[in-house]
Amino acid sequence: MNVRMAKQRIVKLRVKRQDGPNSSAYWHDFEVLWQPQMNVIGALMEIRRRPVASGGQTVTPVVWECVCLEEVCGSCTMIINGRVQQSCSALVDHIAPDGETIVLEPMTKFPVVRDLVVDRSKMFDDLKRVKAWVQLDGSHALGAGPRQSQRTQEQAYPLSRCMTCGCCLEACPQVNAGSAFIGPAAISQVRLFNLHPSGEMHEAERLDTVMGAGGVEDCGKAQNCVEVCPKEIPLVDSIAAVGRAATKRMLFGWLLG
Repeated sequence: MNVRMAKQRIVKLRVKRQDGPNSSAYWHDFEVLWQPQMNVIGALMEIRRRPVASGGQTVTPVVWECVCLEEVCGSCTMIINGRVQQSCSALVDHIAPDGETIVLEPMTKFPVVRDLVVDRSKMFDDLKRVKAWVQLDGSHALGAGPRQSQRTQEQAYPLSRCMTCGCCLEACPQVNAGSAFIGPAAISQVRLFNLHPSGEMHEAERLDTVMGAGGVEDCGKAQNCVEVCPKEIPLVDSIAAVGRAATKRMLFGWLLG
């Protein structure tokens, strides 16, 4: 450690690394200079600028993913000191106020691509599975859509804030290698698009999907999802609402066709 670094506050990081999907995991320790308002992404950028592990070993720079840096894109999700969260909004002064070592790991519910980058394709595939969109025919102008009541808007807006970050799936004990559960995010999107005046035309198809294997009945009611959701989406309420709608369809759907 040089003299300049010795005189300043040091941020210590321990990063779980993996060279590829089929490689074994290993750990590297790093020390970087503290900066005001530094977040985890800032610390990783310092490592990239000077990829020298503790002990003086020059290593390959740590690989991570980020886009917006303002907790909107969801791509920088990782496990920080044992808790899944967005690394762009994880301030060093909050998570290590007394100089504790910050431990960074990739999410465990998704395949590792490299280091802290994981493949979240499962989440996007599940959005396709539940038809999380408003389906319209053709590309011609259709005019103004149906009006949405203020009450429905107030219900829908919090659900629309989902950024498919994966925090809820990481925290959910029902999402694992032995379960087909699609997780809270996709179920909440079923509720969102079934609330939409045009989206509700395909309500039955979405409910049929979540009534099947891996659907709403597989939720174990742990409620971990709402504890870690960075957007404070009422995921438990969504699961309950979709569960009630699915039950009604199961009991009375034959009457409606």
